[in-house]
Amino acid sequence: MSERAKAGFREGIIALVFNTMLFSLKIWASILTGSIALAADAWHTLSDSLSSLIVITTSKFAAKKADKEHPFGHGRWEIIASLFIALLLGYIALDFFTSSIAQFNNRESVEFGIVAIVATIVSIITKELMAQYAFYVARKSKNTSVKAHGWHHRSDAISSVVVLAGILLARYFWWIDSALGVIIALMLFYVAFKIIREAITKILGEEPEKELINNITNEVRIIFKDDLQLHHFHLHNYVSQKELTMHIRLKEDLSIGKGHIIATDIEKMIREKFGIEATIHVEPIRP
Repeated sequence: MSERAKAGFREGIIALVFNTMLFSLKIWASILTGSIALAADAWHTLSDSLSSLIVITTSKFAAKKADKEHPFGHGRWEIIASLFIALLLGYIALDFFTSSIAQFNNRESVEFGIVAIVATIVSIITKELMAQYAFYVARKSKNTSVKAHGWHHRSDAISSVVVLAGILLARYFWWIDSALGVIIALMLFYVAFKIIREAITKILGEEPEKELINNITNEVRIIFKDDLQLHHFHLHNYVSQKELTMHIRLKEDLSIGKGHIIATDIEKMIREKFGIEATIHVEPIRP
């Protein structure tokens, strides 16, 4: 298993353990108080456990090497995992939203106690620490599903902050629990939208960053003093590897063999310095 896959697997296992513990604490507090906001927060945490299982499973799939049927590897399983997590968040958000509206229409109020406050504070601290760890792992490993998992942790921490604020204000507003449920639902919808947008962008194809293009161009000029006129860059992200296609213009009187050597040298440089597999199309410079 690659280091990238191992990082996703470890983060998923750690998250699974802590999420299960937090869910038990929150659902106990929600049963004692009858709070829909606490229950929503608890199920949000349980959804984190489910997404942890997704991260663990897809890390195994993504680690598989390229084969005849999948010549670019299986790295996009991480993107598929991100979409699963986003859809799960959207479904839970919809359930929270409709339940909160029903509670408001019925004019139901909730009495919170010290158990609810303690459970919520523990959740805030734990989930933010888990988010920071997931983001750290994602930065080091470039694992997109772990990054999505980190946002899930962060959204849970933020929703718990909102719940805590509502608990402290509950004595003044009978409708606060319903309002909190709606707020948490909207937050979850937004996080799901962000994850889906990022995943779809990677699937459809990305425009290479200008910094990457400039760095490659500068490295080429170090090897070849002539202006080879690099252009038409396209980046294909398969997560476990990236494929770059580009065009270069060479003098028209160069032989095919010489042009092939130049293109191969540039491809080798890009592979070694940027970790990207490049395919180069050669064009003549016409007067």
